[in-house]
Amino acid sequence: MQSLFYDRATDAENALGLAQQANARYLGGGTNLLDLLKGDVEQASRLIDLNRSGLARITANADGGVRIGAAARNSDMANDALIRQRYPLLSQALLSGASPQLRNTATAGGNLMQRTRCHYFTDTAFKKCNKRNPGSGCTARDGVNRIHAILGNSDACIATNPSDMSVALAALDAVVVARSPRGERRIPIGEFHRLPGDQPQFDTILGKGELITAIDLPPSPFAANAHYLKVRDRASYAFALVSVAAAVALRDGVVDRAAVALGGVAHKPWRIAGAETALVGQRAGTPGFERSAGAIADILLAGAQGFKDNRFKIPLAHRSIVRALQVAAQPTGGTA
Repeated sequence: MQSLFYDRATDAENALGLAQQANARYLGGGTNLLDLLKGDVEQASRLIDLNRSGLARITANADGGVRIGAAARNSDMANDALIRQRYPLLSQALLSGASPQLRNTATAGGNLMQRTRCHYFTDTAFKKCNKRNPGSGCTARDGVNRIHAILGNSDACIATNPSDMSVALAALDAVVVARSPRGERRIPIGEFHRLPGDQPQFDTILGKGELITAIDLPPSPFAANAHYLKVRDRASYAFALVSVAAAVALRDGVVDRAAVALGGVAHKPWRIAGAETALVGQRAGTPGFERSAGAIADILLAGAQGFKDNRFKIPLAHRSIVRALQVAAQPTGGTA
């Protein structure tokens, strides 16, 4: 473990001021960052604890949406009445992640910032990892790559984003609110995480010292019919091989709107604007609905590239998309 200075921020402004010091990092629950520091995967000289910064509130917005403070615990989000009533898709995704103990510790902002669980990234015995050592190579491409990306990868990196929460946020069109000494900006969730390209060491578009203060959820038409499907090796405490956040808005049993995002398949939650329009106008539970769900899967998985160990993810993702949409459209509201 590295030697560290520890500061406890009293509010967002105080945190931003402390972050101007060399090699400072923000600390939420620490469920990912502390492990990476212990393993010498990440380096820091100062940790800024955000847990008493006043950023943990979950509040209703005037427009019918909800604001989630960056320091809100995953368990608090999952069980909050506003989230459960208006955004059950997010609650389901959160409850599928990690364990109760970790959900009691992990935060919204930390969840957005968590890094890949690629074995070659988290184990420093492997020297070739462009995410950890830029320019060194990607061992995963020719190594054991069962858990790796099939979409959006590059010659430099085939790692995946491990967050369940972020997949649901992508389907719900969330906005990340971030602050820096230059002011506040609002980042659509689809733009927040990066594809690896030739700079896989950068997971998000945040600048140095920039602080996530909140996540804004717009009013959603999907409260009644949503489902988060997570396919994994174990029933709990396992990351997704493939996950699907699916939601539909029904009017007299006919799809009026739909949203689909994938997890476990790319360096960021995977959603393609307009893909869901194939389902609009279809009656739930009909062969036409199933065909249209398959058409959405075809669009989302166009260009998918499997590797030695993970080619199975392509048909698995296709079937998962169709299944998640079928469950979401059930009268039970996706609780099956």
